[in-house]
Amino acid sequence: MLEFIALNMAPIMFGSLILFLILGYPVAFALAANGLLFFVVGVELAPMSGGAINLSWPLLSAMPDRIWAQVLANDTLLAIPFFTFMGIVLEKSGMAEDLLDTIGQLFGPIRGGLAYAVVIVGALLAATTGVVAASVIAMGLISLPIMLRYGYDRSVASGVITASGTLAQIIPPSLVLIVLADQLGRSVGDMYAGALVPSLVLTGCYILYIFIMSIVRPNSMPALPLEARTLGTGVMSLAVVTVLGVAVFFAAENLIDTSHGKNSEMMAFTVAVVVCYVIALTDRKLKLNRMSKLAQQVIIVLVPPLALIFLVLGTIFLGIATPTEGGAMGATGSLLLALAKGRLNMQVLKDALASTTRLSAFVMFILIGARFFSLTFYGVNGHLWVEHLLTSLPGGQTGFLIVVALLVFFLAFFLDYFELAFIIVPLLAPAADALGIDLIWFGVILAVMMQTSFMHPPFGFALFFLRSVAPKAAYADRITGQTIEPVKTSQIYWGAVPFLGIQIAMVVAVIAFPQMVMHYKGKPVDVSNVTLTLPSTPGLGGFDAGLGGGLGGGLGLPPIGGAPGAASGAAPAIPALPDLSTPPVIPAPSGNN
Repeated sequence: MLEFIALNMAPIMFGSLILFLILGYPVAFALAANGLLFFVVGVELAPMSGGAINLSWPLLSAMPDRIWAQVLANDTLLAIPFFTFMGIVLEKSGMAEDLLDTIGQLFGPIRGGLAYAVVIVGALLAATTGVVAASVIAMGLISLPIMLRYGYDRSVASGVITASGTLAQIIPPSLVLIVLADQLGRSVGDMYAGALVPSLVLTGCYILYIFIMSIVRPNSMPALPLEARTLGTGVMSLAVVTVLGVAVFFAAENLIDTSHGKNSEMMAFTVAVVVCYVIALTDRKLKLNRMSKLAQQVIIVLVPPLALIFLVLGTIFLGIATPTEGGAMGATGSLLLALAKGRLNMQVLKDALASTTRLSAFVMFILIGARFFSLTFYGVNGHLWVEHLLTSLPGGQTGFLIVVALLVFFLAFFLDYFELAFIIVPLLAPAADALGIDLIWFGVILAVMMQTSFMHPPFGFALFFLRSVAPKAAYADRITGQTIEPVKTSQIYWGAVPFLGIQIAMVVAVIAFPQMVMHYKGKPVDVSNVTLTLPSTPGLGGFDAGLGGGLGGGLGLPPIGGAPGAASGAAPAIPALPDLSTPPVIPAPSGNN
């Protein structure tokens, strides 16, 4: 019996971890306790394992150095508290409220306008906060009462809010992308670049679904009534300013030195946006009324978060800043935006710091527990067991990816994305690498699949977040005075199902079309027309003199084939190379052989 346990320690250890998690023990402590328990058992059973267990007591003395090097001194993980702090400050500064009100007014005249606004604002919040909880709660508090007031179907409204909030999971600077890049040993910048196209396609799929629903079930998402459009009309004025911005962009691009390369386009775009923003701000402050109120509001509200997105993501993609440095700039920018709105105070700072500390401590404890677990699991050759198990699946790369997607989908019922990233990804990455799967592609597939952990009933965290702020009892609307019925939990669950299907379809699309992610590598370099020219070095006699021009005299060496005392300028004759165009003639063997 003991020999059987010793020879099958890896699957027993993995199964016990799943059991601990299903029973509801905290993940960090379940990982650490499981690792230490099986470490003790493994040391005792090592003599009867036939070399399958490689554990000894001195290994524990290396644990402090392991934790310091892989957790406490990890520069990549510094980006997590920066982006968390940025997201909480922006949420407290009222940016989400301003964006929802403005974009809702812009799309208000069409059916589903508020739903479009929620998806667009969800994408913008995702690109500035990267925190799912903040996005869902903010939009649930702000947009859900408005959607209920004007007759939106409760399931549709709930599904749109929860789905758009989960965009923070996949749109850079997503926290899960940082963690996945760290666990896969890849660059965070590459992970961001790889996830950019799938995240935009997923956002477009949400908008397409709303468009189809507005045609199939028009009563489920009516347009805003005229009295609710407080900013009035003025789309034509906004179009004029947009055309002016395009003209400024092309003019600035012609004036900027072309030596800047692609950065010249970015600089020209920045100039155009600043010009439009200054025009709108001047028109409002001086009360010139040359622009419509709607155009003023759209430009003034949209430009600051877009500038923050460029400050964070633009500098990372252009190679100006690392993700950690981009997060630090984003945190500073969020403080400046909150200060400009007059909403920066000690309470906001306390809330942001408390939330950041709580999340950072949560991640840190899980990482420490994961180090204990991985030490023992690798000591019992668990990584080889998992790799052999997964690489022997039928279907090659595609079969492996399908099984992994199903595994993550099942485990997402019980674990959140941090726990999945720290427990499952280190076990899956070696098998994916052995199958020749690009790890950035693999990471993006996992990120989209982990997004379902927020959406599938009954355990989706986004559903819980919305349930916490959705009305649980009937109430009187403060604007119209009419009685609004509560939102049932079943309506929240049913509203999430279509968007959950869209997310799963997105996983299939990323697997089927890897180029959606692989573009991060850039275009391959064409070396067919490259000419290499060796430089001349007169002080040393030149490479051409020492190698090509007589093979002598270079670098102070005597000519090859010449006498040591020969002059450097007298190069020996080089014998001609034999003609290899015809095969050599091999003489026939003589009779004596």
